[in-house]
Amino acid sequence: MIRTLAVIITLALSVFLPGRQVNAQTRTGPVNNLDSILYDEEDGRLSFPSFVYAEPVRDEIYVIDGKSRIIIYTSDLFALFTLDKRKGIEAPQGLTLDAEGRLYVAQAKSVSNPRPRISVFNACLKWERDIYMQGFEGSDSFVPFRLAIDKNGNIYVAATYFPGVLVLDEKGGLTEIITPEENGRKVKLTSVTLDREGKIYLVSEEEGRVYVYDKDRKFLFKFGVKGGSSAKLSRPLAVGIDNRNGLMYVVDYMRHTVNIYDRGGEYLAEFGGLGWGKGWFQYPREISVDRKGRILVADTFNNRVEVYELRQKPMDKD
Repeated sequence: MIRTLAVIITLALSVFLPGRQVNAQTRTGPVNNLDSILYDEEDGRLSFPSFVYAEPVRDEIYVIDGKSRIIIYTSDLFALFTLDKRKGIEAPQGLTLDAEGRLYVAQAKSVSNPRPRISVFNACLKWERDIYMQGFEGSDSFVPFRLAIDKNGNIYVAATYFPGVLVLDEKGGLTEIITPEENGRKVKLTSVTLDREGKIYLVSEEEGRVYVYDKDRKFLFKFGVKGGSSAKLSRPLAVGIDNRNGLMYVVDYMRHTVNIYDRGGEYLAEFGGLGWGKGWFQYPREISVDRKGRILVADTFNNRVEVYELRQKPMDKD
């Protein structure tokens, strides 16, 4: 039913809003479409992938799809291993890894465990413990959605539409809540990402903005303009940091595009658009950049993860 509705909406948009499409394959476009991740380790098709993470140390790729599983790929896109219910994965939302190779998985409530949690697995992918959200107002309804870990082992936890991002110590104790404000009110956030320098990037789908903090959690700047046209953000869900090329990529769920910004938050270009073929998206939900600078996009309703490389760095705007 959900997929049928999405197809109907997509067809309608393609008829009435053809000008919104921006082909990533055009000669003047900023990126090349290299490949797509389509299959799991048993050659079954991916089903509505909602999350992708390029792990920088082992150079592996982690994908969460609609079958409530985590599929691990090599850097050449070969499926290695699948974590599912048999391994303690029941309702995965997002994940990250620490310097020792431990895997942290944000999980919503499930039949066997009615409490949302962060499940921790060791480097051999064996379950170690669960971290539960507590000690703050709204903890009873807080569902961890996206995670990041800094070099000191602090865990950053975002939920969908919660005013702030939690900062937990290595044991899972709450130490701080980072909360941007707009006009005196707390901003509801959707995602959190760290770069290799430790800077923190907080995404607000509601505001159409990204808030940037330094490694000491001091606010630096914000960027992004709410809107439905080119150079604006309608429903941004995630930001990918390109440490190699000094760029930021923001995936926009409703515009079916990825916006490119310089490290100061200046808009440079975009790619993607609504469609089915290579270089097009249907409601993309997540983005990550690997250490080679390849851009990976969870193209949810096209049932794939698309892989791009930067063709040429967009020129800075004056």
